[in-house]
Amino acid sequence: MAEMQPVDLRSDTVTKPASGMRAAMAKAEVGDDVFGEDPTVNVLQRRAAGLLGKEAALFVPSGTMANLLAFLCQSRPGDTVILHADSHPFNYESGGLGMVAGVLTKTILGDLGILEPELVRTAVVRNDDHHYSHTTVIGIENTTNRGGGAVYPLPTVEAIAAIAKENGMRLHCDGARLFNAVVASGTGAAEYARHCDTVSFCFSKGLGAPAGSVLVGDRATIDRAHRYRKMLGGGMRQAGVLAAAALYALDHHIERLAEDHLRASRFRESLKDIPQVEFPLPSPTNIVFLDVPDALAYVGHCAERGVFMLPVSPTRVRAVFHLDVDDTGLERAVAALRDAAATLR
Repeated sequence: MAEMQPVDLRSDTVTKPASGMRAAMAKAEVGDDVFGEDPTVNVLQRRAAGLLGKEAALFVPSGTMANLLAFLCQSRPGDTVILHADSHPFNYESGGLGMVAGVLTKTILGDLGILEPELVRTAVVRNDDHHYSHTTVIGIENTTNRGGGAVYPLPTVEAIAAIAKENGMRLHCDGARLFNAVVASGTGAAEYARHCDTVSFCFSKGLGAPAGSVLVGDRATIDRAHRYRKMLGGGMRQAGVLAAAALYALDHHIERLAEDHLRASRFRESLKDIPQVEFPLPSPTNIVFLDVPDALAYVGHCAERGVFMLPVSPTRVRAVFHLDVDDTGLERAVAALRDAAATLR
Protein backbone atom coordinates (compact mmCIF):
# COMPACT_ATOMS: atom_id res chain seq x y z
CA MET A 1 0.00 0.00 0.00
CA ALA A 2 1.40 3.39 -1.01
CA GLU A 3 2.41 5.70 1.82
CA MET A 4 0.13 8.72 2.22
CA GLN A 5 1.66 12.02 1.20
CA PRO A 6 1.94 14.69 3.89
CA VAL A 7 -0.71 17.40 4.05
CA ASP A 8 1.39 20.55 4.40
CA LEU A 9 -0.63 23.55 5.56
CA ARG A 10 2.29 25.56 6.94
CA SER A 11 2.20 27.95 3.99
CA ASP A 12 1.20 28.24 0.35
CA THR A 13 4.93 28.57 -0.42
CA VAL A 14 5.36 24.79 -0.12
CA THR A 15 3.67 23.93 -3.43
CA LYS A 16 5.47 21.74 -5.95
CA PRO A 17 5.47 22.68 -9.66
CA ALA A 18 2.67 20.95 -11.57
CA SER A 19 3.62 18.62 -14.42
CA GLY A 20 2.53 21.18 -17.01
CA MET A 21 4.60 23.84 -15.27
CA ARG A 22 7.67 21.57 -15.27
CA ALA A 23 7.20 20.98 -18.98
CA ALA A 24 7.00 24.72 -19.64
CA MET A 25 10.18 25.24 -17.63
CA ALA A 26 12.01 22.50 -19.53
CA LYS A 27 11.34 24.06 -22.94
CA ALA A 28 11.74 27.72 -21.93
CA GLU A 29 13.83 29.95 -24.18
CA VAL A 30 16.55 31.59 -22.12
CA GLY A 31 19.21 34.26 -22.36
CA ASP A 32 21.16 36.46 -19.97
CA ASP A 33 18.60 38.53 -18.09
CA VAL A 34 21.25 40.79 -16.58
CA PHE A 35 21.87 41.94 -20.16
CA GLY A 36 18.12 42.13 -20.71
CA GLU A 37 18.37 39.23 -23.17
CA ASP A 38 16.22 36.51 -21.64
CA PRO A 39 13.19 36.37 -23.95
CA THR A 40 10.95 34.53 -21.47
CA VAL A 41 11.70 36.99 -18.67
CA ASN A 42 10.96 39.86 -21.05
CA VAL A 43 7.61 38.31 -21.98
CA LEU A 44 6.76 37.82 -18.31
CA GLN A 45 7.63 41.39 -17.41
CA ARG A 46 5.49 42.79 -20.23
CA ARG A 47 2.66 40.47 -19.26
CA ALA A 48 2.80 41.44 -15.59
CA ALA A 49 2.93 45.16 -16.36
CA GLY A 50 -0.03 44.87 -18.72
CA LEU A 51 -2.01 42.75 -16.30
CA LEU A 52 -1.75 45.47 -13.66
CA GLY A 53 -2.00 48.41 -16.02
CA LYS A 54 1.52 49.71 -15.38
CA GLU A 55 4.33 50.82 -17.70
CA ALA A 56 6.99 48.37 -16.60
CA ALA A 57 7.79 45.37 -14.43
CA LEU A 58 10.85 43.71 -12.93
CA PHE A 59 11.20 39.99 -12.19
CA VAL A 60 13.01 39.33 -8.91
CA PRO A 61 13.85 36.26 -6.81
CA SER A 62 11.46 36.88 -3.91
CA GLY A 63 8.64 38.95 -2.48
CA THR A 64 10.97 40.24 0.21
CA MET A 65 13.29 41.66 -2.44
CA ALA A 66 10.36 43.12 -4.39
CA ASN A 67 9.14 45.00 -1.32
CA LEU A 68 12.62 46.20 -0.40
CA LEU A 69 13.19 47.48 -3.94
CA ALA A 70 9.89 49.34 -3.84
CA PHE A 71 10.89 51.24 -0.72
CA LEU A 72 14.49 51.76 -1.85
CA CYS A 73 13.50 53.36 -5.14
CA GLN A 74 10.77 55.59 -3.67
CA SER A 75 12.50 56.93 -0.55
CA ARG A 76 15.85 58.11 0.76
CA PRO A 77 17.76 57.10 3.91
CA GLY A 78 16.31 58.98 6.87
CA ASP A 79 12.79 59.13 5.42
CA THR A 80 9.83 57.53 7.18
CA VAL A 81 7.50 54.93 5.70
CA ILE A 82 4.08 54.03 7.10
CA LEU A 83 3.12 50.39 7.55
CA HIS A 84 0.56 48.42 9.49
CA ALA A 85 2.01 47.01 12.72
CA ASP A 86 1.15 43.50 11.45
CA SER A 87 2.56 43.98 7.96
CA HIS A 88 4.95 41.52 6.35
CA PRO A 89 7.72 44.07 5.57
CA PHE A 90 7.78 45.16 9.21
CA ASN A 91 7.58 41.74 10.86
CA TYR A 92 9.06 39.16 8.50
CA GLU A 93 11.66 40.75 6.23
CA SER A 94 14.60 40.71 8.63
CA GLY A 95 14.78 44.47 9.21
CA GLY A 96 15.75 45.20 5.61
CA LEU A 97 13.93 48.53 5.61
CA GLY A 98 16.20 49.81 8.37
CA MET A 99 19.42 47.98 7.47
CA VAL A 100 19.38 48.36 3.70
CA ALA A 101 16.93 51.15 2.84
CA GLY A 102 17.86 53.20 5.91
CA VAL A 103 14.31 54.34 6.53
CA LEU A 104 12.34 54.76 9.73
CA THR A 105 9.12 52.82 10.04
CA LYS A 106 5.97 54.34 11.53
CA THR A 107 3.58 51.52 12.36
CA ILE A 108 -0.11 52.04 12.96
CA LEU A 109 -3.05 49.79 13.67
CA GLY A 110 -6.26 48.76 11.96
CA ASP A 111 -8.52 45.74 12.06
CA LEU A 112 -7.37 42.60 10.20
CA GLY A 113 -4.08 44.16 9.12
CA ILE A 114 -5.83 46.88 7.11
CA LEU A 115 -4.73 50.48 7.56
CA GLU A 116 -7.39 52.97 8.57
CA PRO A 117 -7.14 56.05 6.33
CA GLU A 118 -7.67 58.58 9.10
CA LEU A 119 -4.92 57.02 11.20
CA VAL A 120 -2.68 57.17 8.15
CA ARG A 121 -3.49 60.85 7.71
CA THR A 122 -2.54 61.68 11.29
CA ALA A 123 0.74 59.75 10.97
CA VAL A 124 2.00 61.69 7.93
CA VAL A 125 4.78 64.20 8.54
CA ARG A 126 5.35 66.71 5.72
CA ASN A 127 6.71 70.08 6.84
CA ASP A 128 9.81 72.28 6.63
CA ASP A 129 10.99 71.69 10.19
CA HIS A 130 14.33 69.87 9.97
CA HIS A 131 13.73 68.21 13.32
CA TYR A 132 11.44 65.74 11.60
CA SER A 133 11.81 62.87 9.18
CA HIS A 134 9.51 63.28 6.19
CA THR A 135 7.03 60.52 5.42
CA THR A 136 7.55 59.49 1.80
CA VAL A 137 5.93 56.07 1.27
CA ILE A 138 2.83 54.27 2.58
CA GLY A 139 2.76 50.49 2.33
CA ILE A 140 -0.35 48.31 2.29
CA GLU A 141 -0.63 44.51 2.13
CA ASN A 142 -3.33 42.77 0.09
CA THR A 143 -4.26 40.17 1.26
CA THR A 144 -3.07 40.58 4.82
CA ASN A 145 -1.06 37.69 6.22
CA ARG A 146 -1.51 38.29 9.95
CA GLY A 147 -5.02 39.55 9.28
CA GLY A 148 -6.13 36.07 8.26
CA GLY A 149 -6.03 36.64 4.52
CA ALA A 150 -8.25 39.72 4.71
CA VAL A 151 -8.91 41.63 1.50
CA TYR A 152 -8.44 45.41 1.31
CA PRO A 153 -11.74 47.09 0.37
CA LEU A 154 -11.20 49.11 -2.77
CA PRO A 155 -12.60 52.33 -1.20
CA THR A 156 -9.96 52.02 1.55
CA VAL A 157 -7.20 51.72 -1.05
CA GLU A 158 -8.64 54.76 -2.84
CA ALA A 159 -8.74 56.78 0.39
CA ILE A 160 -5.14 55.95 1.31
CA ALA A 161 -4.03 56.72 -2.25
CA ALA A 162 -5.70 60.13 -2.00
CA ILE A 163 -3.78 60.88 1.22
CA ALA A 164 -0.52 59.91 -0.46
CA LYS A 165 -1.24 62.09 -3.48
CA GLU A 166 -2.28 65.09 -1.37
CA ASN A 167 1.06 64.94 0.42
CA GLY A 168 3.33 64.23 -2.53
CA MET A 169 3.98 60.70 -1.28
CA ARG A 170 4.04 57.25 -2.89
CA LEU A 171 1.86 54.21 -2.22
CA HIS A 172 3.23 50.66 -2.45
CA CYS A 173 1.12 47.52 -2.31
CA ASP A 174 2.70 44.32 -1.04
CA GLY A 175 0.45 42.10 -3.11
CA ALA A 176 2.15 38.80 -2.33
CA ARG A 177 -1.31 37.22 -2.45
CA LEU A 178 -2.92 39.88 -4.66
CA PHE A 179 -4.71 37.36 -6.84
CA ASN A 180 -6.34 35.79 -3.79
CA ALA A 181 -7.80 39.25 -3.20
CA VAL A 182 -8.83 39.53 -6.84
CA VAL A 183 -10.60 36.17 -6.87
CA ALA A 184 -12.29 36.71 -3.50
CA SER A 185 -13.50 40.26 -4.18
CA GLY A 186 -14.12 40.27 -7.92
CA THR A 187 -12.06 43.47 -8.16
CA GLY A 188 -9.55 43.32 -11.01
CA ALA A 189 -5.82 43.42 -10.36
CA ALA A 190 -5.48 46.56 -12.50
CA GLU A 191 -8.23 48.28 -10.52
CA TYR A 192 -6.34 47.73 -7.27
CA ALA A 193 -3.05 48.67 -8.93
CA ARG A 194 -4.19 51.93 -10.51
CA HIS A 195 -4.37 53.51 -7.06
CA CYS A 196 -0.81 52.42 -6.18
CA ASP A 197 2.50 53.68 -7.51
CA THR A 198 4.10 50.25 -7.19
CA VAL A 199 2.70 46.77 -6.65
CA SER A 200 4.52 43.51 -5.99
CA PHE A 201 3.08 40.03 -6.22
CA CYS A 202 4.46 36.53 -5.71
CA PHE A 203 4.40 33.61 -8.11
CA SER A 204 5.64 31.23 -5.41
CA LYS A 205 2.60 31.27 -3.11
CA GLY A 206 -0.91 30.37 -4.26
CA LEU A 207 0.08 30.63 -7.91
CA GLY A 208 2.27 27.57 -7.42
CA ALA A 209 5.57 28.51 -9.07
CA PRO A 210 8.83 27.41 -7.42
CA ALA A 211 10.28 30.92 -7.03
CA GLY A 212 9.96 34.52 -8.14
CA SER A 213 8.05 37.73 -7.66
CA VAL A 214 7.49 40.82 -9.74
CA LEU A 215 7.45 44.56 -9.04
CA VAL A 216 5.41 46.81 -11.33
CA GLY A 217 5.21 50.58 -11.62
CA ASP A 218 6.05 53.48 -13.91
CA ARG A 219 9.08 53.10 -16.15
CA ALA A 220 11.36 55.47 -14.21
CA THR A 221 10.63 53.81 -10.87
CA ILE A 222 11.22 50.31 -12.25
CA ASP A 223 14.48 51.51 -13.81
CA ARG A 224 15.65 52.61 -10.36
CA ALA A 225 14.48 49.29 -8.93
CA HIS A 226 16.56 47.50 -11.59
CA ARG A 227 19.67 49.29 -10.37
CA TYR A 228 18.95 48.26 -6.76
CA ARG A 229 18.23 44.68 -7.83
CA LYS A 230 21.76 44.59 -9.24
CA MET A 231 23.17 46.09 -6.03
CA LEU A 232 21.45 43.41 -3.94
CA GLY A 233 22.62 40.55 -6.14
CA GLY A 234 19.20 39.82 -7.58
CA GLY A 235 20.27 39.31 -11.20
CA MET A 236 19.49 35.70 -12.07
CA ARG A 237 21.05 35.32 -15.55
CA GLN A 238 19.14 32.55 -17.44
CA ALA A 239 16.02 33.18 -15.38
CA GLY A 240 13.66 32.23 -18.21
CA VAL A 241 13.29 28.80 -16.64
CA LEU A 242 11.64 30.45 -13.62
CA ALA A 243 9.80 33.00 -15.76
CA ALA A 244 8.23 30.15 -17.72
CA ALA A 245 6.85 28.75 -14.47
CA ALA A 246 5.45 32.17 -13.63
CA LEU A 247 3.79 32.50 -17.03
CA TYR A 248 2.26 29.04 -16.63
CA ALA A 249 0.94 30.12 -13.23
CA LEU A 250 -0.72 33.20 -14.71
CA ASP A 251 -2.34 31.07 -17.40
CA HIS A 252 -3.54 28.20 -15.20
CA HIS A 253 -3.54 29.00 -11.49
CA ILE A 254 -5.43 32.25 -10.90
CA GLU A 255 -9.07 31.20 -11.17
CA ARG A 256 -8.42 27.96 -9.26
CA LEU A 257 -7.52 30.03 -6.16
CA ALA A 258 -11.25 29.93 -5.45
CA GLU A 259 -10.84 26.22 -4.66
CA ASP A 260 -8.33 27.05 -1.93
CA HIS A 261 -10.73 29.61 -0.47
CA LEU A 262 -13.54 27.08 -0.49
CA ARG A 263 -11.44 24.43 1.27
CA ALA A 264 -10.35 26.94 3.89
CA SER A 265 -14.00 27.74 4.55
CA ARG A 266 -14.95 24.05 4.73
CA PHE A 267 -12.02 23.37 7.07
CA ARG A 268 -13.22 26.06 9.43
CA GLU A 269 -16.85 24.96 9.22
CA SER A 270 -15.89 21.35 9.98
CA LEU A 271 -14.15 22.31 13.23
CA LYS A 272 -16.40 25.01 14.67
CA ASP A 273 -18.27 22.59 16.97
CA ILE A 274 -15.08 21.68 18.92
CA PRO A 275 -14.98 23.65 22.19
CA GLN A 276 -11.17 23.64 22.34
CA VAL A 277 -10.81 25.23 18.89
CA GLU A 278 -11.70 28.87 18.27
CA PHE A 279 -11.34 31.06 15.20
CA PRO A 280 -10.08 34.54 16.15
CA LEU A 281 -10.23 36.04 12.65
CA PRO A 282 -12.42 35.73 9.58
CA SER A 283 -11.04 33.51 6.81
CA PRO A 284 -12.17 35.07 3.51
CA THR A 285 -9.37 33.61 1.40
CA ASN A 286 -6.91 30.74 1.96
CA ILE A 287 -5.53 31.46 5.45
CA VAL A 288 -7.13 30.14 8.64
CA PHE A 289 -5.99 30.96 12.17
CA LEU A 290 -7.04 28.67 15.02
CA ASP A 291 -6.75 29.33 18.75
CA VAL A 292 -6.12 26.15 20.75
CA PRO A 293 -5.01 25.46 24.34
CA ASP A 294 -1.42 24.52 23.36
CA ALA A 295 -0.28 25.29 19.83
CA LEU A 296 2.92 23.24 19.95
CA ALA A 297 1.11 20.20 21.31
CA TYR A 298 -1.63 20.41 18.67
CA VAL A 299 0.85 20.95 15.82
CA GLY A 300 3.01 18.08 17.05
CA HIS A 301 0.02 15.73 17.36
CA CYS A 302 -1.12 16.55 13.83
CA ALA A 303 2.41 16.19 12.45
CA GLU A 304 2.54 12.61 13.74
CA ARG A 305 -0.47 12.00 11.48
CA GLY A 306 1.15 13.61 8.46
CA VAL A 307 -0.61 16.97 8.74
CA PHE A 308 1.67 19.99 9.13
CA MET A 309 0.62 23.43 10.38
CA LEU A 310 2.47 26.44 11.73
CA PRO A 311 2.39 27.53 15.40
CA VAL A 312 2.51 31.34 15.45
CA SER A 313 2.07 31.89 19.20
CA PRO A 314 1.72 29.66 22.27
CA THR A 315 -2.00 29.31 21.56
CA ARG A 316 -2.40 30.12 17.87
CA VAL A 317 -1.95 27.94 14.77
CA ARG A 318 -2.00 28.90 11.10
CA ALA A 319 -3.25 26.70 8.27
CA VAL A 320 -2.91 27.81 4.64
CA PHE A 321 -4.65 26.08 1.75
CA HIS A 322 -3.09 25.79 -1.69
CA LEU A 323 -3.11 23.77 -4.91
CA ASP A 324 -1.32 20.77 -3.35
CA VAL A 325 -4.14 20.24 -0.81
CA ASP A 326 -7.11 18.44 -2.33
CA ASP A 327 -10.36 17.30 -0.71
CA THR A 328 -8.68 14.21 0.73
CA GLY A 329 -6.02 16.41 2.31
CA LEU A 330 -8.72 18.62 3.75
CA GLU A 331 -10.46 15.62 5.31
CA ARG A 332 -7.19 14.37 6.79
CA ALA A 333 -6.46 17.79 8.29
CA VAL A 334 -9.92 17.95 9.89
CA ALA A 335 -9.54 14.41 11.27
CA ALA A 336 -6.10 15.16 12.71
CA LEU A 337 -7.33 18.27 14.51
CA ARG A 338 -10.39 16.49 15.84
CA ASP A 339 -8.13 13.74 17.15
CA ALA A 340 -5.84 16.33 18.74
CA ALA A 341 -8.79 17.99 20.49
CA ALA A 342 -10.04 14.65 21.78
CA THR A 343 -6.62 13.45 22.93
CA LEU A 344 -5.04 16.62 24.37
CA ARG A 345 -7.68 17.40 26.94
